[in-house]
Amino acid sequence: MKRLAIFGAGPGMGLATARRFGKEGFEVALVSRNGARLESFVDILTSEGLRAKGIAADLADISGHADLVAGLGHVDVAVINGFLDMSAIRPALDIDVDTMRTALEGAVLAPLSLTRLLLPGMLDRGDGGLLYGFGASAKNPLPALAGAGTAQASLRNYAFNLNLALADKGIYVGALTIGALIRESDAEALFDADPAARRGFEPEMAEPADLADRLWRMYTERATPEETVGSLAA
Repeated sequence: MKRLAIFGAGPGMGLATARRFGKEGFEVALVSRNGARLESFVDILTSEGLRAKGIAADLADISGHADLVAGLGHVDVAVINGFLDMSAIRPALDIDVDTMRTALEGAVLAPLSLTRLLLPGMLDRGDGGLLYGFGASAKNPLPALAGAGTAQASLRNYAFNLNLALADKGIYVGALTIGALIRESDAEALFDADPAARRGFEPEMAEPADLADRLWRMYTERATPEETVGSLAA
């Protein structure tokens, strides 16, 4: 049975993606820091007849990545989400060295570490998928979100280069760049609780199931290294 691993699984796109791939026969491993919430995700998925497990891990602890990946066994497709401390999501004029270092550690170095650990198994099998999600500021300059965008742009560029380097080795690398607020996500909950978190934006809304369908199509069709959602990402 093929296995999907979602690193940084949340209640919006993460859960929807687990469901989408699960319905295609994948076993799903959900990884995030919140063990209690993971258990609820697994309960939902198993009640729908899908095979799923949750693994509580602090993805910020790069030293623990090797044991985490080894414990997963083979991973055929990985959704690798970077993470950003809210303090690192700063406007352009407020970015300093410490802020950028924090942003790069979460948005670039942690995903890079996971990627490097997953690649050998995929290369041995001659097949696999690496899927990354980005905000619109990774592609288009948005000064209010410059701290996040500058860091994510680095990983986005890496993903494009990796796609080219692996194209003839059976491994697909794709970027889904989202210029919208995902329903049922942690971001939506934050924006609802704190209007200041919107940073002056009134974003479009994106449905988790639609995004999950896009990821499935990207992986299966392998036609393009990037798809975009929302006008901010166009």
